[in-house]
Amino acid sequence: MGLMPVLRILPAWCVKQLAGWDCVGPMGQLWEGAALTVSHPMEPSPSAQPSRFFYLLLMAGCAAFLVLGAGCAGSGGMANPESTIAPRPLRPSSPPPNYTPTPYAPAPAPTPVAGGRVYLGIDVEAERKFADLQGLRVGLLTHPAGVNRDGESTIDILRRAPGVNLVALFAPEHGIDGKVTAGADFPISTYKDTGLKVYPLFGKTRSAPPEWLKNIDVMVVDLQDLGTRSYTFISCLRRTMETCFEQNKMVVVLDRPNPLGGLKVGGPIMEEQYMSYVGDYPIPYVFGLTIGELARVAKDTPGWLDPENDNVRKRGKLIVVPMRGWRRSMVWADTGLKWIPTSPNIPSAGAAFGYSLTGIGKPIDKVGLFAFGVGSPYPFRLLNYPGHKPAELAATMNGLGLAGLHFDERDYRDEKGDHSGVYVNITNWNAVDPTRLGFEMMRLDAAWTPGGNPYAKKGLDEGAFERIVGSTEWLQELKVRGVKTNVDYFFKKWDAEDAKFQQWTRQWWLYPE
Repeated sequence: MGLMPVLRILPAWCVKQLAGWDCVGPMGQLWEGAALTVSHPMEPSPSAQPSRFFYLLLMAGCAAFLVLGAGCAGSGGMANPESTIAPRPLRPSSPPPNYTPTPYAPAPAPTPVAGGRVYLGIDVEAERKFADLQGLRVGLLTHPAGVNRDGESTIDILRRAPGVNLVALFAPEHGIDGKVTAGADFPISTYKDTGLKVYPLFGKTRSAPPEWLKNIDVMVVDLQDLGTRSYTFISCLRRTMETCFEQNKMVVVLDRPNPLGGLKVGGPIMEEQYMSYVGDYPIPYVFGLTIGELARVAKDTPGWLDPENDNVRKRGKLIVVPMRGWRRSMVWADTGLKWIPTSPNIPSAGAAFGYSLTGIGKPIDKVGLFAFGVGSPYPFRLLNYPGHKPAELAATMNGLGLAGLHFDERDYRDEKGDHSGVYVNITNWNAVDPTRLGFEMMRLDAAWTPGGNPYAKKGLDEGAFERIVGSTEWLQELKVRGVKTNVDYFFKKWDAEDAKFQQWTRQWWLYPE
């Protein structure tokens, strides 16, 4: 890179520093141990960043040099018009034609931790002596998987934390104990013998009414997500940010690993007209961000929170407490952390991976006959299909040639007797195209369902289908062509869109690869 392009970029970069960023440093570095505030504007930390005088002096020097040497690049002094930085798009699914993603520098390598284990957001906040919560009345949105790296509940940690006043608990789908059936409502309750009220943020009250928030100053969010769009904890996060910002309550997200790692994206980006509680963001089905990073994107991007009142998003205050020791290349097994069930049907990290592979494969109950092991010891990893023996099914699935996957017959026994199915082995996660298996399952359903293609029949609840899948073009093709649907065409298209999405969201990454 020549000197002139660098000097042309530096003044704009200096202006950004003077306007004030968050606690991500001037070259995209995360200052270790600091909570990450993404409300704007915010003064740069004097201890972490150079002074304003430094930036003014640098700008003046660059400007003088460019005036004297303007002819060096030729054609009006611009070496390459395509190298200029375009405005950030409002929607990652539809960037401007000539959009150039904001340059970024990778975050520094994480500080080594004992035994290779990761320090979670709650661990980092405890190390900082709960600096973000001192003297405040705290509400906590969490579930059983909300624990520190030693498995201790965030509820108990905050209850005894000096200077922290935990006054209320809030629960996502499945409840504070994680045992409520998917989709079921649950009432306001009291948590064990603590006297703390537990307010349900699901069912009829997905958004907390003002009276539930009046006695808190800050909402802490500690939820273990799966990294897949239809798992509702990220929708609960969005609604919580909206309602807290409306009531001028700060939100603090204690970050946690994406169990799938931070490098996988896959599947169609949700079309805006189909957004719902099982798809509340315009993101791919597998989106490659931690819950804290997703919160940052939503806070910074017009229209991602309540689009009818964007001033609420702008004035809201969000703090993300990052992990230490986590890298994007880490899957759950690399973290040294124990998996705690996030819901009844996700009892293991293996089930979380299975959810990303097969969860989209049956968007509507009673349409399509694939079963994927829910209720067995291998939820979302054990396939069956009526009229097709496991050996035949395994041969068919292996014949698809899906990279990184292999299908084997597997027997198991439970209280109801002996059973068998086809187990989805992940032989190389780096090679897997997440969600591809689910779409192949739909295509096979179109051929195998008795009575013909179930997606072409009258009475199909297209709205319910699209709220999970989010692609009008896919459903129309599946209805018309059935088993002849060109899955390769769709994944070539979606992979390109997902790559743009991932490149666009890099500016919010908190962790290196």
